[in-house]
Amino acid sequence: MGQLFGTNGVRGVVNQEITVDMVTRLAASIGNTLGKEIALGRDGRLSSPMFRDAAVSGLLSVGCNVHDFGLLPTPALQYCLKNLNLDGGLMITASHNPPQFNGVKVVARDGVEIPRSLEDQIEGIYFGKGPKLASWDNVGKIYSRDVIETYINKVISLVNAEKIREKHFKVALDLGNGAASVAAPYIAQRLGCEVYTINAEIDGRFPGRESEPRPDNLGNLQLLVKSTKSDLGIAFDGDADRSIFLDEKGEVLYGDRSFALTAKDYLKRYPGSKVVTSVSSSNAIVDVVEKEGGIIHWTKVGSVDISRAMVENGIMFGGEENGGVMYGFHNPVRDGSMTMALILWIMANEGRSLSNLIAELPQYAQMKDRVKCPNDLKEKVLKILASKVKAPKIDTMDGLKLYYPDGSWILVRPSGTEPIYRLYAESDTQEKVKKLVEENKKIIEDTIYSIL
Repeated sequence: MGQLFGTNGVRGVVNQEITVDMVTRLAASIGNTLGKEIALGRDGRLSSPMFRDAAVSGLLSVGCNVHDFGLLPTPALQYCLKNLNLDGGLMITASHNPPQFNGVKVVARDGVEIPRSLEDQIEGIYFGKGPKLASWDNVGKIYSRDVIETYINKVISLVNAEKIREKHFKVALDLGNGAASVAAPYIAQRLGCEVYTINAEIDGRFPGRESEPRPDNLGNLQLLVKSTKSDLGIAFDGDADRSIFLDEKGEVLYGDRSFALTAKDYLKRYPGSKVVTSVSSSNAIVDVVEKEGGIIHWTKVGSVDISRAMVENGIMFGGEENGGVMYGFHNPVRDGSMTMALILWIMANEGRSLSNLIAELPQYAQMKDRVKCPNDLKEKVLKILASKVKAPKIDTMDGLKLYYPDGSWILVRPSGTEPIYRLYAESDTQEKVKKLVEENKKIIEDTIYSIL
């Protein structure tokens, strides 16, 4: 990770770690790097209009023409800028982060987040002599574009819409007060679904629940699924690139469940294919891919790394354990609404309930946790942890992933988007996984305390 860019774009606390001046200079540096025709979008955070204006100013100052897409999901911006053959794009969003955060995601002309090499190039301009400004008569122009219909129609075109419509599914959506509100309900309706929604009003305070959908904050969606007798529930994060699913009983499914289910279906349609995923993914993904005759391509944690691996290796399917599925026939990026459409297609084809389909997948006990850690201490903490932890096999591709003979594993890694360490653990029993997390969490906490 660089001085500005983390796992996925640039993020920070508004008016502390990320400011108007910073975004203006960053946008100008991005414009110097990507080209003249730049798309711009934003999520519904309170500070997003402010940073949208800052980004416009920065881009215009270096001679870029700004194609303003307005408020929309990140994957909608990604697909539409590629469809319009623009040179790149900026999305003002902090994705799943708490409301006091905001940030900038940078997208290349192929509709995928820029590679790490371009991040370094942008930082070189930002921290160096600065962006090259245009002369007074060569500043850019602004064009307002309404592209959401283009995105919605493309998602629908990639599934068997008539097959789905025949089923008349009931769908409960928790839109998280975020950007999913302008796309997901309309996609579900056009696929013939009876749609029920909560948290549909766009509100950057996220009053309905936290922006990151997790089992502990989806109680209202569970109630909605049960009270409406819906066939499934879907919760989206702030910029709608991720979705978490609930079955018809209201049971929350970890992101690797939806990933495994869609991967299984994909490999049945395209036998022997490769699937890209990160080292944080469940053994369930490994089991499913291997059983279906596929091959896993491993990467570091982060959608940028997975997406770029798909592009560079010509792989059409990938995903993360956090609910991010990447369908290359649409765009090799996370897309919550595309995942929703794929799951509906699978249910329609199979003629079975979501709980029934999920029950066929390998089952593992899982647990996630986090430990607060100042950003400037993360690397030092990781070096100390490497000398403290013990396991028969340790993978250092991203943080430390410890493997044990009984199949259990735990991954500890510094977050690239927040001042925390993340822990992901898996085993065959809840007792084992809880013990793994507790033991390693204490080691991390003790290490941080010892150097504060």
